[in-house]
Amino acid sequence: MSNGLLLSLFIGAGITTTAVIAIASPPLAIVCGLIGTIGASLFSVEPSLAGWIGSLTLMIVAYSTANARTMITEASHRQQLDYEARKALQFVEEFENSGRGWFWETNNLGTLSYVSQQLAEDFKCNPEDLLGRQFTDLLSVDVGSPDSLREERTLGFHLSARFPFSDVVVRAASDEDIHWSLSGNPLFDSRGRFLGFRGIGTDLTEQRRTEQEVARLARFDSLTGLPNRALMRQTLDEALRNAANRRKGCSLFLIDLDRFKNVNDTLGHPIGDALLRQVADRLKSVMGDHGQVGRLGGDEFMAVLPGTVETGLLESLARTLIEQVSRPYSIEGHRVTIGASVGVAIGDPGRACADSMVRNSDLALYAAKAAGRGKHCFYEAAMHSEATDRQVLENDLRQALERQEMTIAYQPIVRAASEEISGFEALVRWTHPKRGAISPDRFIGLAEECGMIGRIGEFVLRSAVAEAAQWPEQVRIAVNLSPIQFNDPHIVDTVAAVLSEFDFKPSRLELEITEGVFLADSDATDGTFTRLKSLGVRLALDDFGTGYSSLGYLKKAPFDKIKIDQSFVRGAASTTKRNGAIIRAIVTLADSLDMDTTAEGVETHDDLFLIRELGVSQVQGYIFGKPMPAEEAREMANSTRVEAEGYQCIREPRQRLMRRAIAAINGETTEIRLRNISAMGALVECDQQVSPGDNLTIDIVGVGPVIGTVRWTQAGKFGVQFNDQFDIARLAPRQDKKSSPAVLTPWYVNQQRDMAKGGKR
Repeated sequence: MSNGLLLSLFIGAGITTTAVIAIASPPLAIVCGLIGTIGASLFSVEPSLAGWIGSLTLMIVAYSTANARTMITEASHRQQLDYEARKALQFVEEFENSGRGWFWETNNLGTLSYVSQQLAEDFKCNPEDLLGRQFTDLLSVDVGSPDSLREERTLGFHLSARFPFSDVVVRAASDEDIHWSLSGNPLFDSRGRFLGFRGIGTDLTEQRRTEQEVARLARFDSLTGLPNRALMRQTLDEALRNAANRRKGCSLFLIDLDRFKNVNDTLGHPIGDALLRQVADRLKSVMGDHGQVGRLGGDEFMAVLPGTVETGLLESLARTLIEQVSRPYSIEGHRVTIGASVGVAIGDPGRACADSMVRNSDLALYAAKAAGRGKHCFYEAAMHSEATDRQVLENDLRQALERQEMTIAYQPIVRAASEEISGFEALVRWTHPKRGAISPDRFIGLAEECGMIGRIGEFVLRSAVAEAAQWPEQVRIAVNLSPIQFNDPHIVDTVAAVLSEFDFKPSRLELEITEGVFLADSDATDGTFTRLKSLGVRLALDDFGTGYSSLGYLKKAPFDKIKIDQSFVRGAASTTKRNGAIIRAIVTLADSLDMDTTAEGVETHDDLFLIRELGVSQVQGYIFGKPMPAEEAREMANSTRVEAEGYQCIREPRQRLMRRAIAAINGETTEIRLRNISAMGALVECDQQVSPGDNLTIDIVGVGPVIGTVRWTQAGKFGVQFNDQFDIARLAPRQDKKSSPAVLTPWYVNQQRDMAKGGKR
């Protein structure tokens, strides 16, 4: 191979390589290389022709290079567009798959040309089934949204006017619970022709539900579903405005649950919550259409009764409400019993305001609690001063222990058969520096409400054990435990510490517990009983027969004694009462359970004789001694026997003032005079002849009729026994009415005539 040919090949290879690099086109580069090689080989033969060919080669290379770069740029641009398109499609798919929104498109006729899968799923169909349908037929404007009707422009107006819109709240025509927020823009071509709408929809269903729940929680109690305090206040305001327009009053009930805190403390808040829900159902059932019941919080409820002011109806509703709430509840295997107290306020139309009615019903509620709970009271003007006095008394009570104003009195408990001292009951007394002696009935309940009962109870326990430690070994000391004290988790430790401090024999300490501790029947209650018995102390069930629980707890509660309430003991010897039979039944029950019995409130020899005959173990009452100071109790504890002192029997309280009355005797209307009026009968002065066994209806002037039976007669007078117990408080003079002459009603005359014809009954 000649040097020229070799040089031509090298030049051709170089041009080819350069062309490949420059224009990135192998075919075109090979052509350029061949031309360059031919030109180089002709250079030695014909230099001019070789130069022309070389120039042509360079031009081709330059053109090809420029064209190739343009193609590369366009290819790179198309690649970028494809990437962006894929990215946009990915975003669209992710947005649609998130479930929070969807895309839609219509043509110039308003029919759907594209919808996302989510919209089709909301209508329970495929996207193809929606294409070609009018977009507006699928949607319903939410008229409750302020944005949807801004400037009174509906969605249909926006679409027909071809205006852009945003955040229009709509509902699915097939399901009003589904809410969307729509935004859309009109589409036009280059010539301005309308092509349709394109936009997005955002799911507002969960947001709307959340907003509705927030709105509901702002007005309703989340636990019971009843209206809350704010809504009840609004209801009361509206009821008073309506009352002013109708000139008819409005009433308000304030309801507080008794002993609910005991349930929460012993059984836990979940049980307490379940109890509140059941209470709410009972309140709604009792109130019915008479009024609206709501929960204020905790264990407080309110009822607004628009247009209801009749006292009789309000009393009936209050009694029924208390009765229904006090029925036992069964919650997760627990038997729970609570009570309720009700304060009632009546508002006059046009004059009453919500604040005053709430305040008045609150004062009435306090009065109901002070009356013994489980009661209802109507507001009276005097309650304002009572509430102020109660607050002052509560403040004084908080300082009574520090000021050493409280002392302990001891009432003897005597064995019924031998009249020997069995023990003493420790009773707390409060002597106020200005008010003097304050009744325990007044300050014990106050101490429970204000949280002082624990401190007072520990003071009584410590003082009583310290005193009893100086007595003979056979004499016991009894100390009362309130339900709040009993449910204190530290009560057993407190009792143990006091016994250890004074080296006091546990069997000499008797803890008296009322039936209130069983209102929340729980494992905690049983555990406290077990731990107390493990200390060796005795347990007595106080006020037996007056509580709310059944006899079931006697099977498991380890009581050593049953104390028979004084309401069954006083007057037990009377032949007109059934108290004796009740006491006999209690004694039989106690004997079968190997328990002692103590009769409280024995005051007469007749009652004491009956108590002994019925087999009661011990006696406590004024007949053997009133509560006394520690010094006197110490002296009595060292005596061998106590003498019973007191009246032979008890006479009912009597009204000694003479009262005029009218009666039909032997068919004639006669004016008579009544003296020594008691709850059971009266002495009648009358000139007409009557016979024992005659039935009379006596119309007492200013009081009303009372029916009785003649028991004995003498010249000019006879004794009458009332058929039903008479409330002598009715004889109290009234300040607002003057005595009026006796008037016989037709009913009264006819009744007397019928009785006269029928003779004795």
